[in-house]
Amino acid sequence: MPKLKTKRAARKRFKITASKKVLHKKANKSHILTKKSAKRIRQLGRQAEVSPADRRLVKKMLPYDF
Repeated sequence: MPKLKTKRAARKRFKITASKKVLHKKANKSHILTKKSAKRIRQLGRQAEVSPADRRLVKKMLPYDF
């Protein structure tokens, strides 16, 4: 059976931690920041864990990282 290809777009968007958690960046941090509060912008800067429902899909896209 041939090797599976990693989805390159997914590779750029998700990070796998040592304990196999999947992290992603939050949305709404790229532009129109003047109307958002400093607290909100700060919180959007943190990475968040992918929901369990989406984790299965990410696992398929990144076959060699798990």
